[in-house]
Amino acid sequence: MNSEYAMIINTCPNEETAKKIANLLLEKKLAACIQCFPINSIYSWKGEICNDNEIILFIKCRQSRYAAIEETIIANHPYEVPEIIMLPVIGGFTRYLGWIDEVSGDE
Repeated sequence: MNSEYAMIINTCPNEETAKKIANLLLEKKLAACIQCFPINSIYSWKGEICNDNEIILFIKCRQSRYAAIEETIIANHPYEVPEIIMLPVIGGFTRYLGWIDEVSGDE
């Protein structure tokens, strides 16, 4: 079991915001891979039920990069309270995890 790695989930209001955040995280070498998918989110916000189309990001990274990833997302995200959730990776293909280290490891 290895908990040095994580997947961070972030939702964005549109593809433009999602691509901007994804590119920044990759340029800063904070993440190794980011997958973007269109989704429909139904949620409660300020006493109302909302139903919005969004883009969800699955950000593959090292857990040690979380603070910098959070900071980058917050600085470039239009939401008042963006979803930023880190899920620990407790196992995975050793060569894939090694690739994460190679492209986004701690300096």
